[in-house]
Amino acid sequence: MKSFVFFVLLLVLSFAVPTLALASPEQLDACKQKINSGWKFKLLDAAETDSGFQSVMLDDASWASVSLPHTAHVEPLVVNDQWQGICWYRKTIELPQEVVEKKLFVEFEGAMSQSRIWINGELVKERMGGYLPVVLDATEYFKPGEKNVVAVRLDNTDNPLTGPKPLKILDFNMYGGLYRNAWLTIKDKVYISHPVLAGKTAGGGVFITYPKVAADESIVKVKTHVINEDADKKVVEVVQSIYFEGKLVTERKSKPVEIASDGEAEFVEEIPVVSAKLWSPQSPSLYSMKTTVLVGGKLMDEQSERFGVREFEFKAHELYVNGKKTFLRGVNRHQEYPFVGYAFSDNAQYRDAKKIKEAGFNHIRLSHYPHSPAFMDACDELGLITLDAIMGWQYYLDDDRFRNYCYRSAIELIRRDRNRPSVLAWEVSLNESRMPVPFMEELHRITHAEYPGEKVYSSGWMNDVYDVFEQARQHRILHGYHENLAKPYFVSEYGDWEYYSNNAGLNQDKLDKTTRLEASSRQLREYGEKRLLKQAYNVQESHNDNLGTSAYGDAYWVMYDYNRGYHDEIESSGIMDIFRLPKFSYHFYQSQRETSAGAMVKIASYWTPESALDIKVYSNCDEVQLFLDDELVSSQKPDADKNCTHLGHPPFTFKIETFTSGTLKAVGLIAGTAVCEHAVKTPGKAAALKVWLDESGKMPTAGVNDTVFVYIAAVDENGTIVPDYSEAVAIQLNGDVTLLNVGEIKAEAGIATALVQIGDASDEISISASAIGLQNGKLIVELE
Repeated sequence: MKSFVFFVLLLVLSFAVPTLALASPEQLDACKQKINSGWKFKLLDAAETDSGFQSVMLDDASWASVSLPHTAHVEPLVVNDQWQGICWYRKTIELPQEVVEKKLFVEFEGAMSQSRIWINGELVKERMGGYLPVVLDATEYFKPGEKNVVAVRLDNTDNPLTGPKPLKILDFNMYGGLYRNAWLTIKDKVYISHPVLAGKTAGGGVFITYPKVAADESIVKVKTHVINEDADKKVVEVVQSIYFEGKLVTERKSKPVEIASDGEAEFVEEIPVVSAKLWSPQSPSLYSMKTTVLVGGKLMDEQSERFGVREFEFKAHELYVNGKKTFLRGVNRHQEYPFVGYAFSDNAQYRDAKKIKEAGFNHIRLSHYPHSPAFMDACDELGLITLDAIMGWQYYLDDDRFRNYCYRSAIELIRRDRNRPSVLAWEVSLNESRMPVPFMEELHRITHAEYPGEKVYSSGWMNDVYDVFEQARQHRILHGYHENLAKPYFVSEYGDWEYYSNNAGLNQDKLDKTTRLEASSRQLREYGEKRLLKQAYNVQESHNDNLGTSAYGDAYWVMYDYNRGYHDEIESSGIMDIFRLPKFSYHFYQSQRETSAGAMVKIASYWTPESALDIKVYSNCDEVQLFLDDELVSSQKPDADKNCTHLGHPPFTFKIETFTSGTLKAVGLIAGTAVCEHAVKTPGKAAALKVWLDESGKMPTAGVNDTVFVYIAAVDENGTIVPDYSEAVAIQLNGDVTLLNVGEIKAEAGIATALVQIGDASDEISISASAIGLQNGKLIVELE
């Protein structure tokens, strides 16, 4: 979201010590640089003392050399006993003497979860909470012209003062480490403040709002907070320049304002934008606001904020985006990758968002904590409306320290994400936690204080106080009361728990395990067609039911399979598995998108002797033809049963009398014209391995710790994936690339997955796969 327009800042490595080298003092005016490389890391043993680990004199040569994002502990695929404990990071930075007159800031986007940070042996900050940035004014601690040591101590053990539940009874995992980016920013003494450090309600930094949104002319309001820490007073001017696709749209220069030494000022401009390109899920148009701070015509600071002109408005229970009625078809997401937990690359964050968009969704509920800035960037770019949440799950502590932590989280979440066009509402609520009314009232008050004005919304899971009421479908089935609300209503979760726990019963032991799993939406890809079709049936039934309520949107639980602290199995209600491979339910949702986003047709069958003879086909076309070996089975309109009454694009069900090995082909037609097709062929015996990468809109990139899935499929002599293949696969890598898998790599439903991390190489890598009795597969990848 926040990109900065700066002069070039180079990291020169000398004897493993990063040195910030600049060509001239003028280049120091405004520099923001990732400091992800060159860290030393140590995992503390239970019996080991860490006394003195913050000292400049400590010899950390034996510590592991790592780059960020980094997980404190690489976990197995199924995380039965996630590591919790204390770990340390250290980095030596040599700053040029020229920064002696500059401001220096350090920011960690994610540090899980209780952090203590020293610079040159002095404690700078202690912080609780692992999902929001830790920001330091490090000016008084760094020593220009010398080697500086930044030391970070992290503790991700259970903390009652932050919650949520202890890991052993938690329905997700909280992985340790410096798992997002780290930044060093150098500014002049007259500078744009950081919204978190400024500590100003509805202020600090650059804050962009939209008092008027209209097709002919919109008004963009921008408020900029400037601090003068120079020894002398300064006369300051601020220039706001709005760009679209790199071209200047309009510009506004403020009146000169005198700011006393150690003083501050806010500059407010309302800038008309004629015929603005409005941001929406269908057209996520993004502008850039370049804010320039001048003293006597000299550039002192410059910062760029990306934004989108848009308006979210509720009329009764309906949502209007820029005046257009819009239903939000959404999904929940946990930010977990296998093996590395939370520590995956910005590119991988984008790939996650891209898959969600391609699945037919226009909305994401960010469960149950603030997600990565890189993921939020992708939502802005792709047109995914978000429900932005503070951390909380089934936990409330009657203690002022806990309450104040929650209040601080709400404040900092809004200050971090307030300029994002994708944020519809702020979920300043502790999910499925009993909260006192005064506590909720304060969180609601904070929302409107930090983001004043109309058409700003707080959101919560209890029908009190908040502007928007979130209710999971299992709670509605159990409790009802959704139709007569005076506020907007959103189905925050559905399609999972009500089936897993026997139609919303609170007793999971009501059914024996076998029966419960067969009825459940929690289905791994390896469980086969019958159970994957059951998941897709549950999804269709529950989504159709939601569409019959007054809800303005819904969010399926969940997009991707994930691990849980309290359970020794992967939670598998995802419409994609933990490796981001689709299940049949993925294609159901894809079929619900409008044809303007792409016509599609997909056969939900492997077409084997064990396959159902009632063939389910998902499509957003108005007619589908099904062929078996080029012979027309039938041409049909969409289904019209009880689970299709509210769907925009019901599925198609074809009946075949007997199984015949061969090729099923579905052809989608719109107004009688064929527009798309999909075929499945009866698989033969596995003969070879086929290797490909998960690109999802971002090619693998060197130098950014890119984490990429590599898929290895067992295919027959015709290239058809063999879904009953489940053997081990061996991987060989060449080039600057590392395998991250723990344990044996086995195929599931015919496809094995390796997670690799791209190093700093700038040319190519190769990936070879082998398995007993199969022809080897190989892929050569040219890196960005």
